[in-house]
Amino acid sequence: MPEKITRREFVKTGAAAAAAPLLAQAPAIAAPGAARPVVIASANGNRFKNGGPRTCVHEAYERIARGEDVLAAAIAGVNIVELDPADTSVGYGGLPNAEGVVQLDASCMHGAKRRAGAVAALEGVRTPSLVARAVADGTDHHLLVGKDAQAFARRMGFPIEDDLNTETSRALWLDWKRRIDPDHWLDPDKRAAAGDLARSAMIAEGLLDADHAFGTIHCSAVTASGEIAGVTTTSGLAWKIPGRVGDSPILGAGLYVDGAVGAAGSTGRGEANLYNLCSFFVVECLRRGASPRDAGFEALRRVRAATVEKRLLNSQGLPNFNLQFYIVNARGEHAGVAFYGGLDPTYAVCDESGPRNVPLDLLFEGKPTD
Repeated sequence: MPEKITRREFVKTGAAAAAAPLLAQAPAIAAPGAARPVVIASANGNRFKNGGPRTCVHEAYERIARGEDVLAAAIAGVNIVELDPADTSVGYGGLPNAEGVVQLDASCMHGAKRRAGAVAALEGVRTPSLVARAVADGTDHHLLVGKDAQAFARRMGFPIEDDLNTETSRALWLDWKRRIDPDHWLDPDKRAAAGDLARSAMIAEGLLDADHAFGTIHCSAVTASGEIAGVTTTSGLAWKIPGRVGDSPILGAGLYVDGAVGAAGSTGRGEANLYNLCSFFVVECLRRGASPRDAGFEALRRVRAATVEKRLLNSQGLPNFNLQFYIVNARGEHAGVAFYGGLDPTYAVCDESGPRNVPLDLLFEGKPTD
């Protein structure tokens, strides 16, 4: 068992102490003060700034370095992306549902306080992550949905807008709508097939980012004192059936945090994650001593084994969709894993070395459509 170090000693020794072999061999549950402060996120967490000076991971790290609450810092980071209309996968300007309405999902979880909150199918609020935190802080519940989630947000003082579409998101929805020809939806199977075909064509033509068809942002943070929190927020699957809720607001799927062990979050095909409750599974793997990378790969293998429908398999018999997990343990060790590389095979990190994107570890070579 490694000798405990104080926060003062950690600050004096800096990154060298955080990387010491003794810490690398420690069990999954870290001693207080033994953590390496870090913020991780999906790749868009180090891409968008909404006209400001910092990206999501940079903003969150600066805040925890100043001693702010770890969950408040992570949410402040994702707020940058929720409010940026250039990211069509979350918040304002997120790609709408099949009827052209932007419906947003989010969850947040504070490891030390052992509190969580979430909203789903929320309309009219640009920052669903803040409403999710209001659920955690102001109610005895975890999840509010639909019109009642919006009514709660209004009572809590959030401004409600009639439409969260931007010119870009609305134009893309109109393009998709024209392609599927609603006058010829003869049955649910044909409607779903038409929608999938139109979505695939728009990706092939470069109108829609393949990764953003299932777009989301996840962000987790660990402080120097070992406090952990996470948040996941999304506009969900592009052109989804109205009312569809994916994995992002569901504890154990799109997000899970154990304050003594670590955190995990996800982007990608939400239904595959929901069937396997992968974020909870990843954290349990951490609890048993697995590294973040190995824990993530175990979850991906579980999803692969559970994917048996032919419509979800490619010519190689592998999943024809992508799924990513972002994992950090209580010592600040982290990993990002995915089935495939995608257009941007990285995840975002910010620590004492500054914000950057680092490569995902991939389970499979090639593309989902191979």
